This record gives sequence, C-alpha cells and structure tokens, in this order.
Amino acid sequence: MANKGAAAKKSTGAATDATLAVNRRASFDYEILERYEAGLALVGSEVKSVRDGRISLAEAWVQIERDEAWLVGAHIAEYELAHRRNHEPMRRRKLLLHRREIDKLFEAVQRAGLTLIPLRIYLKGRRIKLELGLCRGKQAHDKREKVREREHKREVERALRERR
Repeated sequence: MANKGAAAKKSTGAATDATLAVNRRASFDYEILERYEAGLALVGSEVKSVRDGRISLAEAWVQIERDEAWLVGAHIAEYELAHRRNHEPMRRRKLLLHRREIDKLFEAVQRAGLTLIPLRIYLKGRRIKLELGLCRGKQAHDKREKVREREHKREVERALRERR
C-alpha cells in the first residue's frame, strides 16, 4: 500500500511540470553542450504573465557580471490586471544559481568563447524554472546540413507512408 501512495505522489508531481515557453531558434543557431536549471527572481505581475504563457525568449541571452547571472532580452508582457504595480517588459531578471555553477559558466564563457542561451521556461511544481544551455554558435554550412538532413528524413517518411 505504501508503494502505491509514493507512486501516486510521483505521478502527480510530474504532471504539474509544464513547459511555458521554448526558444526554438536556439537549437538551430547553436550547438548545445551542457544544460543547466536556474530559478528566476520575478515580481508578482511577471509570475502571472509567465503562467499565462506571455513570454518570449527569442532574443534573450544570459549575462554574468559581478558574480551574478542575469537573463537579458527576454520579453514578459505586462499583466493587464496589475495596474500601476506592473513590471517593465524588457527588464533584466536575476537568475538563481549556485556559486559553483556561476563560476563554472563564467570560466567557460571567458575561456572557450561559449554563449549562455535560455532554452525554455517551465513549471517545476509551483516554481518557475529556466533551462539554460552552454552553447557554441553553428556555422552557416552546419545549419544548411541540418536542413538537408531534415528534408531527407521527411522524404523517406513520405515514401514509406505511400508504400503502406
């Protein structure tokens, strides 16, 4: 009986995890080497807006300065019901990471010339989390090769469907 209760708790916990926004361009423009999970320091109206899915990560990046990580360029739309206490849509938002992680990321960005890109924002339980990637930019020929592979895969799938 105890195992059933534990399984039920695990399944309900996983069901609350939901992706709120994805940076689809990141996997096309960058080779993702490592992924990290970070919390976000948000104000109340931002939380409401993010939970409504009114966020864009398309032009966003992560910047490390003075031993702190910041999400820059992310657009969180204003929450209509917040009135005067609304937030600025394009403000910088602090990322909540451990000191060791910040130091490791800063070193990778400085030494290897890598970039920190936000990949997706999701709910983990009741908390809003950001998945960020340590990335290396792709060259134009790498992107063209990926498009060719995708088109070839579609053609093969189409041919298989027609044969059935």
